[in-house]
Amino acid sequence: MSVTGPPGPVMDRDEVDRALARLDAEHEAIETSLLALQDHAGRRLLEGARLTGVTEERWAATENRITLLWAYFDAYAGALRTAHEVRERRRWPSRDDLAELTELLRGESVTVAGGTSSGASSSITGPARLTERFTLEELVTRMNDLYAHSLDMVVAADAVWSALPARIDLLAAELARTRQLAHSVGVRPGEHPSGDDLERITRTLTALREQVVSDPLAFWVPAQGSSAPGGGRPATDRYDREARALEEVRREIDAVLTVRQDAEARLGKLRDVLSRADRTLAEARSARGEVLAKIAASEVPAVSGPPTALQEQLATAAEYRRHGQWHRLSPLLESLEQKAEDELMRARESLGAVTAPLAVRAELRGRLDAYKAKVARHGHAEDPLLIERYDAARRMLWSAPCDLRVAEQAVLRYQQAAAEVLAPRVPQQGGPADRTGES
Repeated sequence: MSVTGPPGPVMDRDEVDRALARLDAEHEAIETSLLALQDHAGRRLLEGARLTGVTEERWAATENRITLLWAYFDAYAGALRTAHEVRERRRWPSRDDLAELTELLRGESVTVAGGTSSGASSSITGPARLTERFTLEELVTRMNDLYAHSLDMVVAADAVWSALPARIDLLAAELARTRQLAHSVGVRPGEHPSGDDLERITRTLTALREQVVSDPLAFWVPAQGSSAPGGGRPATDRYDREARALEEVRREIDAVLTVRQDAEARLGKLRDVLSRADRTLAEARSARGEVLAKIAASEVPAVSGPPTALQEQLATAAEYRRHGQWHRLSPLLESLEQKAEDELMRARESLGAVTAPLAVRAELRGRLDAYKAKVARHGHAEDPLLIERYDAARRMLWSAPCDLRVAEQAVLRYQQAAAEVLAPRVPQQGGPADRTGES
């Protein structure tokens, strides 16, 4: 509100005409803007919606602003009509006409009954003014301010309503399809965590949509440093969180569907792996008896029985498949596949540990026969010492039970004797004979 005072020097005819032309253009622009605001889809939605929260509060204040805005515009239009009537009295206005026009165009010539600049109730510090006086320029500034605040609120609400409900509806449709698919594979609330997640997402989306429709401004994030009406964006954090949760559930259901498609193949592979583990353990138990009978003074590890717990879980998995309980079969198969591979590896390690003494005996037998063949190639097959030591080693290796430690020493003595026989002889005039032999 400006301070009341003289409007300044009296305007001449040209100044009056230019001012009227400018004010006419402003009048047209303001009227166009007000009509656009009146027809704005967001404003119509706000008028018809059952609002709550911050939107209800701000819309009440905005409605007062819009009402005051139209009152200001009517006062502005009335003052402009009066100015045109004075100007049209005569082609060449008199001094009194120009003085009156100067007062109308530059002075505080517009009186508005009641209201404040914001359209709010009376101030707590004093009574509301019954009337306010403005210059036309002040009135335009005041209308621009009221229009910007009103449009900001309307555009923000409309932006949220245009963005979030549609996205929530699309997500809800996807949620419905996912729930139907989940039900078909046994993923239900109370029976599977993903079924519980679907129920929670459903409740959250329903509540979210209701809140967005009744209080859109609670989901509006104003742009930092922006003074333009409607500067900002809808807050989609809660929607995004539920969309991610639904995607995680969908991946879980896809995994269950995959299990349904290849369950028989995976069960068959599991049976094969466990069968191989059983056969390997049976071979290890048989080999252990042979080792205990043929090898003396050797620690042979015990062999466990077949994995009955895994067989029971495999039977449970087959039962799940027969009854279409795919949501239970999925995690059980993943666990069984790893356990079955571990069991097969354990069986192989057990067989290797049990048959190790037989492998040592076989290695000693091979080494003994290899040295005998070498000695024969060099023409020493009839050497009495070699024959004696060979026979001693052979009796130990081919008798049962075989003491591997004693047999290994006998083979070593035969090797040493063979090395001495096969060592090259150095002539007498040379240095000492080279007794290095093969070991």
